[in-house]
Amino acid sequence: MIEQTTAAPRTLDGRLVAVMALISGLVVANSYYAQPIVGLIADDLGASTTSVGLVVTASQVGYAVGLALLVPLGDLVDRRRLLWWLIGATAVCLVVMAAAPTWQVLASAALLVGVGSVVGQIVVPLAASLAQADRRGRVIGNVMTGLLLGILLSRVVAGLIAEVAGWRAVFVTAVGLVLVAALLVRTLPRTAPATDVSYRELLASVVRLVREEPILRWRMAYGTLTYASFGVMWTSIGFLLAGPGYEWSDARIGLFTLVGVAGALAARGAGRLADRGHARGQTGVLLAVTALSAIPLAMGEHGVIALAIGVAALDLGIQGTHITNQSVFYPLRPDARSRLNTAYMTSYFAAGSVGSIASVFVYAEWGWTGVCVLGALFPAVGFAAWLVESVRR
Repeated sequence: MIEQTTAAPRTLDGRLVAVMALISGLVVANSYYAQPIVGLIADDLGASTTSVGLVVTASQVGYAVGLALLVPLGDLVDRRRLLWWLIGATAVCLVVMAAAPTWQVLASAALLVGVGSVVGQIVVPLAASLAQADRRGRVIGNVMTGLLLGILLSRVVAGLIAEVAGWRAVFVTAVGLVLVAALLVRTLPRTAPATDVSYRELLASVVRLVREEPILRWRMAYGTLTYASFGVMWTSIGFLLAGPGYEWSDARIGLFTLVGVAGALAARGAGRLADRGHARGQTGVLLAVTALSAIPLAMGEHGVIALAIGVAALDLGIQGTHITNQSVFYPLRPDARSRLNTAYMTSYFAAGSVGSIASVFVYAEWGWTGVCVLGALFPAVGFAAWLVESVRR
């Protein structure tokens, strides 16, 4: 087997980092546009909100499939070419979504859009490969911030466009944005394959990496436990804001999600600190911040300022932990960065799904207080695990 690594340039241009962040944000948004406009789609297509809700589910399922089956290809083929084909296929599927006559067609296209939306998870390993070692954490932080902003802003954009021009205009706009992303991909450097193994062996090697790399396993644990908390909190916060205590409109709820932008931007500093050798210590701090954010979040049941503080702290802790994790595990195997990302992100995404499902049942039984307790429990376990790892080292 021939192993090759992509040589990092002497400097990674700031413009190129910004392009990578923009590509990631523009494409990942496609998996989230439908979330705030389910009701509008259901009314227009004459379907139930439950049926149209499957459109959102289909997109997330597609994303999971893309993580498992397509992201590893970043180690086997030229990443720029892979990105171009994924974005092109996504654009075609978005056209189908915009013209869908039934919710079944819409859901089928959403499934494929979800698969193509893993573009960001191919871009991040590319950025890590091109970055110099002493700047890798900073670069990862900047690209991941672009991806997270795409997720946060997509819901707001979708709600505003749908209110003015209807839900189909949302996906027409999305087509235009991904075509912009396709043009931006052409500015990225080509990369040589990092391995010449078969596709089947490539997928099998993901499991082998998890088995052979204890640091990766620890980082997967921290990531899953924080992102499970993200799923718990963000799934039920809409219930809280739409309920008797607040009675906010969908548009107002969508705008509230912008509070998370503050935390996302603040978390960029985690990459810089990781570059300076503080990854282990800041991991414990960020896990603690994530767990303690449940206090102002719980108080936020009766006050929006406390809720906003809690949301900002939650997103700071989760995004900061995520950036730190990637800064730590990417250097483990320079020839397998896409596969490392597959292992990490598959467990990360699965944990968020579990947290979301659990949140629905906990909110129904114990309300917002129960959700906050559950949301704090996951990162608290992560903090305990961090203590164990610190003692062992």
